[in-house]
Amino acid sequence: MSVLSAQVGVLARRSMLKTLRQPFQLFPIVFFPLILLAVNASGLKSATHLPGFPTSSYISFAIAVAFIQGGMFSLINAGTNLAEDIESGFVTRLALTPLRRVALIAGLLVGVAALGALQSAVYMLMGVVAGAHLDAGAGGVLVILALGSLTALGFGALGCAAALRTGSGEAVQGLFPLFFVFIFLSSSNLPRNLLKTGWFHTVADWNPISYLIEGFRSLYIYGWDGTALWRGFAVAAGLTIVALLAVAGALRTRLQRT
Repeated sequence: MSVLSAQVGVLARRSMLKTLRQPFQLFPIVFFPLILLAVNASGLKSATHLPGFPTSSYISFAIAVAFIQGGMFSLINAGTNLAEDIESGFVTRLALTPLRRVALIAGLLVGVAALGALQSAVYMLMGVVAGAHLDAGAGGVLVILALGSLTALGFGALGCAAALRTGSGEAVQGLFPLFFVFIFLSSSNLPRNLLKTGWFHTVADWNPISYLIEGFRSLYIYGWDGTALWRGFAVAAGLTIVALLAVAGALRTRLQRT
């Protein structure tokens, strides 16, 4: 176990440094969600006057979307980094060493989860600067860090599965618009009770991203909403489990090829 832990630790450190040292990967993770948050908050703040809107601060309502967008960027960065390792032959060389198979992906995903917590901390800090109020207090900070880390882990694992299947960074990047659409077809801009268009309300109800967003949002608006939180963690955990199963199958196939 100590050997496995050491292998995972080395690869996790490599995963984090590889992202942190590349500004073109770091910029989207940190700044793109914040830019979209600023645009949405300025353009949709009048929505707070609608009867039934849960808060008078649209920035507190909308900031939850930044955590989801950050998680989706983890899909692109983790998948692209792994695809580069496949294309360069790094994975093939590792397969010829005593490195345990599970350490190859576990190290990468531990790094993704750690970056997920870091980017969540940045979003919370910038939210405070912009005027967002975290009603859940200090305890809510810890919950957001945990949920943000788990969300990044789930999306990052999906990116790894796509990279292992295709071996192409371009193919992984092509997934981003598909997943980004799920944000717009959710309760990202309005609460579900105010989505009056029938088909849109139905899609938002069935869209798991809605419940992931509402898990983060509840900590800002309601404080401690047990239903919203367990739904958010359930979606993040379910995404992670499904993605890890996909990674296991894809990794087995990839190493058989090598």
